[in-house]
Amino acid sequence: MGSNELVGPFGIQRDSITGTLYIADQDSDRIVSYSLNASFGNVIIENNLTLANRPISLYYDSFSKSLLIANYNSHNVIRWFLERNSSQLCIGTLPGSPGSTSIRLNRPTDVTLDPMGNIYIADYRNHRIQFFAIDQSNGSTIAGMTSTLGNTSDLLNLPFSIDLDSQLNLYVADSANHRIQKFVRY
Repeated sequence: MGSNELVGPFGIQRDSITGTLYIADQDSDRIVSYSLNASFGNVIIENNLTLANRPISLYYDSFSKSLLIANYNSHNVIRWFLERNSSQLCIGTLPGSPGSTSIRLNRPTDVTLDPMGNIYIADYRNHRIQFFAIDQSNGSTIAGMTSTLGNTSDLLNLPFSIDLDSQLNLYVADSANHRIQKFVRY
């Protein structure tokens, strides 16, 4: 498959300084970048079950010039340093197995950072949103309840996507409940 072909693009992020697009091409198990106005991309990571195993979303961190990659099938989030071409496990385990403890994930589908560098993860099959303070591998559940699905205001059912606003309120695409949930900053 060529670098100008995408099979299952799910996540996309843009470097606002250079205009480079970063794409999580989930069905190809790879991360691709496209420079501004380019018709062909560059494969950053490809067919690596440790680094890109169904990468479903990513977050571009301009401060560290890295990508945080949510690997759906590896049950982890890794950080890929663009300038060094190296990786660091952020959350979960390598090679990755599902779990519901404070250090494990079960099919992460989205990842984002707040301005302080804290990590938020949509932990899809655990029906929760996990918060990881900067440089910590133990998370806290800040929305939903671990392994308990539901449709009340405090429960989630397969949360798929997350975002933060400027006041750090959390928005969750609660996919199986067909709703967007807002959680006021705690």
